[in-house]
Amino acid sequence: MFNLSLLRQFSRLAICPATKIPISSRNITTTAAVQFKITDQLWAEPMKKKKKIDPAIVKAREERRRKKLEKQIRRLEKNARQLKPLDEMEVPLELLDNFSKRKRPQPKLSAEVIEARALLQKDWARYKKEEYMANVAQVDRIMGAQRRALEKLLEESEDLYNEAIMPDLQLIPYEVSGTVATPAIKDYATPDGEYIDVSKKWDN
Repeated sequence: MFNLSLLRQFSRLAICPATKIPISSRNITTTAAVQFKITDQLWAEPMKKKKKIDPAIVKAREERRRKKLEKQIRRLEKNARQLKPLDEMEVPLELLDNFSKRKRPQPKLSAEVIEARALLQKDWARYKKEEYMANVAQVDRIMGAQRRALEKLLEESEDLYNEAIMPDLQLIPYEVSGTVATPAIKDYATPDGEYIDVSKKWDN
């Protein structure tokens, strides 16, 4: 005879309560009946007791936090008027989107405009040539006057003449370290070496 008290002791592990299971029922099956459920986890760590903090310590923390925020605000106000470097400037996206619409084609010049510009360029070259020749003539006049003055000085005193023609290195210091700018050599084979391009690119 099936013991009902034993079934009631294990009823907390059953999916269905024991009162609903008839004693005289017969389960004909080829597999074992799974009548167990998982209970809640009871092995967790108990909650820690909240420590009481001194109000003076809390007030000191709030004061430090407030001073830190004030310091950051003062730093931002101090650097507000500083200009942003050009390297950090970013083009707005709306301008990049409208770049193709705002790009203006180059105007086609007529033959009259091209000829007028060529004549203007020739006039400008002629003017710069006349200016250069006037400067050269003025330098020649100055050097001629200096030469005549030295000749007169030589007639008066040879010692004064030697002192006059002696170069004054302290007045005009002049140092030469070699040629710094030369025209490009045609078909020049550059020597092999490492070349690092450090030029900045502003296009996106």
